Amino acid sequence: MATPLTRCLIYKVITLLLFWPAIATSDSPFIVSHKKASLTRLKNGVERVSVSIDIYNQGSVTAYDVSLTDDSWSKEIFDIISGNTSMSWDHLNAGSLVSHFFELESKTKTVFYSAPAVITFRVPTKAALQEAYSTPLLPLEILADRTPEKKFDWAKRLLAKYGSLVSAISIVVLFVYVVSTPSKSGGKGNKKKH
Repeated sequence: MATPLTRCLIYKVITLLLFWPAIATSDSPFIVSHKKASLTRLKNGVERVSVSIDIYNQGSVTAYDVSLTDDSWSKEIFDIISGNTSMSWDHLNAGSLVSHFFELESKTKTVFYSAPAVITFRVPTKAALQEAYSTPLLPLEILADRTPEKKFDWAKRLLAKYGSLVSAISIVVLFVYVVSTPSKSGGKGNKKKH
C-alpha cells in the first residue's frame, strides 16, 4: 500500500508529464502548489496543526502579485497560534519556490476536511488575475484515539524502504524463470504410446 506522500509524488509526476508539452512551449507562469499538515498532540488535551504550503513556478515567465489564501480552517475548531492563513509576494520568478508556514491549535475532537489553498497571480500579458489551487489534505483526525503501532513498525519501515526493489527483482526473476523453463504442453514427445 502506497503512503500518502508516495501517492502525492506519483500524482505530481503524472501531472507534470501530462502538462510538460504545454509548459515547455508556453510563455507564462505555471503554478504548482503543495499543502502539508502535521499533527502534534499536547499533554493538556490540545492538538497542534502545523501547516506548510509550497508554491512553485514551473513556467518560463515570472508571476507577479502572488497571493496565497487558505481560509478553510474553521474558527469554531481552530485558533491561530502563529503565522497567518494568507500571504502575498511581489513576484515569483520562473523556476523558483516560496513556502509559507502557520500553526493552529484545536481542542475539539473531529475529523476535519481542509479545502485546497487558493493562489492568485498576475501575468503581464493578461488583464485578469489567474488562479491556481494547492493539493488537498487527507482528512485530519483531530484528537482521535490512536492505538500504538509499535508491533510492526520495523516491518513497515523495511517495506517502505525496500518494497519496490523487492517487487522489481521478483518480476525479473519470474520473467527469467518463465522464459527459461521449457513448455510442458502440446509437444509430440510428451504423448504416451499405447
